[in-house]
Amino acid sequence: MSLATYLVPLAVALIGAFAIEAAASPQRPSLRPGDLAIRAAGYALITLFWFQFSWRPWLAASSCLLTLAILSVVDRLKRRVIGEPVVFSDLALLAQVPRHPQLYYTLPLTDLRIAGPLLLALSAVFAWYVLEPAALPGGTAASILAILGLPAALAALALAGLTSPGQRALRHIFPHPDLARDVARYGLVATMMGYGLRRLGEDDARPVPARAEGSPDDEIVVVVQLESFLDPARLGGPDLPAMARIRAQAAQYGRLAVPAHGAYTMRSEHAVLTGLGPESLGFGRYDPYLARKGEEPTSLARLARAAGFETVFVHPFHRDFFDRARVFERLGFERLVMEEDFSEAPRIGPYVGDVAVADRILAEVAKDRGRTFVFSVTMENHGPWKPGRLTGIDEPLAQYLHHVAHTGQSIERLIDGLAGRRATLCVFGDHAPSLPDLRPPEAGPVATDYALFRFGRDGGPAPARIDLTAAQLGCVLRDAVTPKRSGFGG
Repeated sequence: MSLATYLVPLAVALIGAFAIEAAASPQRPSLRPGDLAIRAAGYALITLFWFQFSWRPWLAASSCLLTLAILSVVDRLKRRVIGEPVVFSDLALLAQVPRHPQLYYTLPLTDLRIAGPLLLALSAVFAWYVLEPAALPGGTAASILAILGLPAALAALALAGLTSPGQRALRHIFPHPDLARDVARYGLVATMMGYGLRRLGEDDARPVPARAEGSPDDEIVVVVQLESFLDPARLGGPDLPAMARIRAQAAQYGRLAVPAHGAYTMRSEHAVLTGLGPESLGFGRYDPYLARKGEEPTSLARLARAAGFETVFVHPFHRDFFDRARVFERLGFERLVMEEDFSEAPRIGPYVGDVAVADRILAEVAKDRGRTFVFSVTMENHGPWKPGRLTGIDEPLAQYLHHVAHTGQSIERLIDGLAGRRATLCVFGDHAPSLPDLRPPEAGPVATDYALFRFGRDGGPAPARIDLTAAQLGCVLRDAVTPKRSGFGG
């Protein structure tokens, strides 16, 4: 085989991939020679990745172009809904898509609109294998060496990126996370690879809080992450009675600056549970659970457990989603109350209703097993909001407002159920809803709302509005689960 057998398809792959990305990207790609070289290296590695499975140059080039086309479509959709480019950690979520297609605005694999193109693509690949001869070197020994050598070389290249010289080089190219800028400079593929290697090379050391003596003041601490929650009056909806009670009865309340818009629940969840903001997570900020697997010394559950609380996680959805069951055990939760425990609970639309979750939380704290810390994540108002979700209500905002009214009822149910106990209740929205009329602004994610109640105390200060970040809220909540706290504040 001549060198042209390999180089011509590779050149087509590089030029075509750049053209696909340039046409799809909302940002003008950098044309600086150094940036183009890094971008081209990413395209070449994708081509080689596919080449190792077939040793057919034109099939590998076509696979590279198809990969970039799919990435560009997903990237465009993600920017429109969430305001963020595709990132390396999104690949870890791919396994969730066929299991939970409704959560990813896609169709199940059994739907002909998905199954049909997939079968056609597989048929085309099979036909290509037949029509294009393999470009292996002559001789059995040389062919075997090539077949084994290329994957080994690609693996060695990846491992080289984790060595000290490799990390120094990557730090020069990607000194800190700046996703939109780096994608514009180096393209999706090179940025995903670079960010992935930077994440793997990061030091995962976390601060370990000092162990305090004594006992916490609270008998009960309940923290509820409300799916897609913010004050509906901000969206032109009706005033919730729960919001009036928050402003009148909460120890503090306000806007909550969260790490993402419209999705990535785990980012806000992690920030509140650990008190760690995105800036302290390095390249692990995009999926903190993937990065650390729940090994967090500052987890509220670990601190509560050390202080004598029973720790309970309540979430009416699948155990496997975000690998939550395993992650939350490592975060320090002793008991997990999940979808199978809500088999008899009413569903409002596709998910278990928020009021049913509030009732289950109150049932958990009523068992009187001593101090109890409950962290809960609701599901009722999870998107997408589309026709057929609710009978007689098809408009997305109307569906959202229907669900958020139940969220308000669940908040009031918790307030009434915990009043009179020596307890702390915190409710907060994980992110703004990804509604068609609420697109992510350039300035960053839309803030949600939170409220913090302290029951069983007399003569406390008047309710105060104190705007926080999700991580700051997590730090405030540490006071509720650790001994000898000095009080709450922003």
